Amino acid sequence: MPLIALTGGIASGKSTIASRLAELGAVVVDADQIVRDVQSAGSPVLHAIAAEFGDRMLLADGSLDRAALGGRVFGDDAALARLNDIVHPAVKQESARRFAAAFAADPSAVVVYDVPLLVEARVDDPWDLIIVADAPAELRIRRLVELRGMTEEAARARVASQVSDDERRAIADVVIDTSGTLEQTQQQVDLAWERVAVPD
Repeated sequence: MPLIALTGGIASGKSTIASRLAELGAVVVDADQIVRDVQSAGSPVLHAIAAEFGDRMLLADGSLDRAALGGRVFGDDAALARLNDIVHPAVKQESARRFAAAFAADPSAVVVYDVPLLVEARVDDPWDLIIVADAPAELRIRRLVELRGMTEEAARARVASQVSDDERRAIADVVIDTSGTLEQTQQQVDLAWERVAVPD
């Protein structure tokens, strides 16, 4: 019942690695999707966000205004910490439920938790393997500009706001360099998969 954490900075190629692991047979649990789910309209988490930051964080239909919330907490460490105090416990509870459901459905499953904020929030959980997607900051900035349409200034700010690459590498059991070709990345993923999916 291997439980793997997959993390990496923005535009590090983490989604590419997650997709390859899914192709190989892993059950991928997406932390970003869980965040969206626990912040859905009418949820206790969304009520708490509105109480903390104001009803202007809500759209007319009662759903979360993600842009407004992002603008409120980006660059404000105290506000971000308050948001994390609301969201992280709910995400941790829901992720644990999804892990358990995956293992209940298939006791031999390999479950991968695709989680951007591993260093910040979940590093001490009992992972069997931690995989870090790794690419130079300048390449990640270029990807954000070329693939996501960000300005270079915004891209640099996003990369700079996250924990350092060194901090991620320090917790890694496996570092996958995504700066090469897609095939090179997939080859590294396949080798990592053999560590958890192939019996000794």
